[in-house]
Amino acid sequence: MNKALYALLTILFITAAAFGFGSKKYGKPLTLKEKTKVSVILANPKNYVGKKVLVEGTIIAVCAKRGCWMELASDKPFQKIKVKVNDGEIVFPMEAKGKKALLEGEIYEISYTKEEAIEHAQHLAEE
Repeated sequence: MNKALYALLTILFITAAAFGFGSKKYGKPLTLKEKTKVSVILANPKNYVGKKVLVEGTIIAVCAKRGCWMELASDKPFQKIKVKVNDGEIVFPMEAKGKKALLEGEIYEISYTKEEAIEHAQHLAEE
C-alpha cells in the first residue's frame, strides 16, 4: 500500500541500554563495540534502516505515561533521535532525563499519511 509520506521518523528500537556509563543497565547486555554518531544516522537514515547500532548521548525526554520511549540528543545541536521499546519490555525511569546513555538497537522507519501524522501528534499532545 502506497502512502503519501507526511512525516518520517528514524527510531532506534532498543534491546539494551546503559545510563550513566555503566551505573544502571536495562535490557540485554550490549554487544556492539563501535559507536555510531546520531548525526551520522540522521544525515543518511535510509542507510541504517534495519541495522543494529550503538549510540551515545544525553537523554532529553522520557515518556511520562509508560516509560516506553525516550529522546536522545545528538552529538550536533538541535538534533535528536527517538528511542522506543515494546511497552513493558524496558521501562525508562523519569530520572534518566539529563543522564548520559549508551544504547544499542535497530534503526527503523515509520511513515505516516497526513491523517496518521495528525492522529499521532494528537496522541503525543495528550501524553
